[in-house]
Amino acid sequence: MRIFEYMGKELFNRFGLPVPKGKVVSCADEAALAAAEIGPVVIKAQILSGKRGKSGGIRFANTPAEAKSIALELLGANIRGYLVEKLLVEEKLAVDQEFYLAVTIDEGAKSPVIIASNQGGIDIEEVPENRILKVHTDVELGMYPFIARNIVRRLGLDLGSQHGKELVKAILATYQVFQEKDAVLVEINPLVFSGEKVFAADAKVIIDPDARFRQKDIPYVEGQTETEKLAQDLGISYVELKGDIAVMANGAGIAMSTLDILLHYGGTPANFLDVVGGTDTETIARALEILLAKKPKVIFINIFGGSTRCDDVARAYAKVKKKGSGIQVPVVIRLVGTNQDEGWRILQECGIKAYTDMEEAAAKAVELAVHAPAGSSS
Repeated sequence: MRIFEYMGKELFNRFGLPVPKGKVVSCADEAALAAAEIGPVVIKAQILSGKRGKSGGIRFANTPAEAKSIALELLGANIRGYLVEKLLVEEKLAVDQEFYLAVTIDEGAKSPVIIASNQGGIDIEEVPENRILKVHTDVELGMYPFIARNIVRRLGLDLGSQHGKELVKAILATYQVFQEKDAVLVEINPLVFSGEKVFAADAKVIIDPDARFRQKDIPYVEGQTETEKLAQDLGISYVELKGDIAVMANGAGIAMSTLDILLHYGGTPANFLDVVGGTDTETIARALEILLAKKPKVIFINIFGGSTRCDDVARAYAKVKKKGSGIQVPVVIRLVGTNQDEGWRILQECGIKAYTDMEEAAAKAVELAVHAPAGSSS
């Protein structure tokens, strides 16, 4: 269960982890008033997605007039598939150094793990592995100050300095949030030094959904994008991912296998989409239109027909291809099972040949994505 940044910062504040002074607003006039009170501010779209900065969802304003103008642009905008309904207006910090800090669960080790780096910020994904520190903790023993001090020392800070002491406190507070709020992830990127103080400049908190009955003080947030809601209305299981190969499969198991095999061949899936058994031609066609709307480099349709008939899938493809602007990206289709001969015939009339082997089809989809023209995906 994901929560908004401002909710995460409210949690941090309750656990003694300093956050910048800020206000949550839902209209432009409120943003102007907040900026008048706070001074130079950063204005952040409150959506359940990362990479807001690179998508225009984080902006700076020096005056109330600038804050109002930016708020008018952001409120009601669609950023990374999410409608912006609230903004966090908070003080613009003078940043001396950025760190990365997170506590999550290492499923392989079956224990919590603290992840830290002295190279935080928007490009944390590009930080070399040898610059990222990972420290596992014992579930039964829990967290102790000596663990936090060891992390600070290994990050290169003097434990006797004010920065060292503040970072120790921040690590302990972050772990306490993780433990007491039944989180599966507490991430701060960046955790910043501003003068002698440390601040959580961002907050990403995911609560274990099975623990909602214990965490009644945390509001439930509807975490679906507009596309995910549309798919749900069609009775389709759909989750957006960050890749460029759109996926359609029938059945959760085969859908997950499709994602895995694309990753195996070096591809990056753009979504999980399961057209459940018995889905008709019209619904499959609309599901395909959902994939096309996200502007992927390639679409990979992987069907092992049972109650989802191969001829229905082929007719859906033919219908969308003939409609409007048609299908402007490469489509790779693996189609076997119920009524496969009829499905193959329909596809052949559309000028496309169906694959029978999933691995061969996946490899072809990845090949096409690699050689797709730059800018052909969203």
